[in-house]
Amino acid sequence: MDAYNILVIVLSTLLGIFLILSIIAAVMVVRLIKTLRLIVAKGEQLVDAAEEIGNAFRKNAGAAALIRMVLSFAGNMRKSSKRK
Repeated sequence: MDAYNILVIVLSTLLGIFLILSIIAAVMVVRLIKTLRLIVAKGEQLVDAAEEIGNAFRKNAGAAALIRMVLSFAGNMRKSSKRK
């Protein structure tokens, strides 16, 4: 056996090992991407829910202030009528 045959055997073995490792790495990357997509989808749902809650607070903030003012006014009227 000469040096050329030994070199071919060594390189073929290394290429086979590299190919197997590359396939394993590719499968792991695909699984990681699927997991990241699920995490991103859940994050988007949380952001959407938080945005809806914020919009509800914004819409109801004016009404809540008005109700508070009316209740305060009614309370002041009751206090003043009780004093007389």
